Amino acid sequence: MLRDNLHEVQKRIRLACERSGRNPQEVTLIAVSKTKPPAMIEELLTERIIDFGENKPQELRDKYEALPKDLRWHMIGHLQRNKIKYIIDKACMIHSVESLRLAEAIDQEAEKHGIVMPVLVEVNIAKEASKFGLMPEETTEFIQEISRFSHIQVSGLMTIAPFVENAEENRIHFKNLKNLYVDIKEKNIDNVNMCNLSMGMTGDFEVAIEEGATMVRVGTGIFGERNYNI
Repeated sequence: MLRDNLHEVQKRIRLACERSGRNPQEVTLIAVSKTKPPAMIEELLTERIIDFGENKPQELRDKYEALPKDLRWHMIGHLQRNKIKYIIDKACMIHSVESLRLAEAIDQEAEKHGIVMPVLVEVNIAKEASKFGLMPEETTEFIQEISRFSHIQVSGLMTIAPFVENAEENRIHFKNLKNLYVDIKEKNIDNVNMCNLSMGMTGDFEVAIEEGATMVRVGTGIFGERNYNI
C-alpha cells in the first residue's frame, strides 16, 4: 500500500511539473514520517526515497539511530531552543527558523559540532493567528540580520499554508511566497543561498509545485491517516 501511495504521489508531482513546464528533478519529495514507526519507513527505502520529515526532535533523533545513516532528515516542525541538541548533528536541514533567538541557538550548537546548518526561514504567508512564522514584511530584514551567523546558512523559505478544501485557494499564498523568495534572492545577501522553497503538503502540493516549490512535504498522502492517540 505504501509503495502504491508513493507512486501515486510521484505521478502527481510529474504531472504538476509538466503543467508548469518544470523538470521533476527540481522538486524534492520529503516523506513526512511523523508518528510512523521505522518499519514503515524501511518499506520505502527500496523506492529510493531518502528525504524524510519529522516534527519532533526526539522522534527524529530516535529514527536516525534506528535507520540507515544515508537518509536525509528534515526538521520541519516548530523547534524549541532546548531541543536543538537532539538533532543538530542528525538533520540535513531545519525548515522552521522564525526567531532571532532560535537562529542564534542553532548557530551556537552547530559551532560546537563544527558544522554549518542549512536553514529555511518560516514565513506565515497567510498571516494566520494560529501559525508560527514571520510576517512577510518582516522576512527580508530578518534574513539580513541572521546572515551574520557563521554556522547557519539561509537556504530559502518555508510556509505552512492554510488548511483548505480546495487547493486552489492556496495558490495566491504560494505565489506570494515565491515572489518574496525571488525578491530576497535578487538582493544577493552574503551567506544567503536562496535555492529552496518548501511549500505544499498532501492537500495542495500540486498547486505549490505549479507556483515554484522546490520541496513538498507529503505525509498522509504516502503513509495514510495518523492516529495521534497511540
